[in-house]
Amino acid sequence: MTDLLDKAVEAVRRMPPDTQETIAQAMLDLAGLGATVEIDPDDLQDVLAGLDEIARGDIATDEEVKSAFRQFEP
Repeated sequence: MTDLLDKAVEAVRRMPPDTQETIAQAMLDLAGLGATVEIDPDDLQDVLAGLDEIARGDIATDEEVKSAFRQFEP
């Protein structure tokens, strides 16, 4: 295990169990070991369109993402 990963795991160990579960699932997903997600057939076209956008590199900039999240700040 790398030093950085070891530090990350130690930090996660200090978090509440539900947060640990969320982070663990994200790690497994990133490693390609996560559970498969069933896509509602009604949403399939939107999911495929989103994947096409990603493949084309048509993604939000960091500033666009920050701007979107600022909408939810009090």
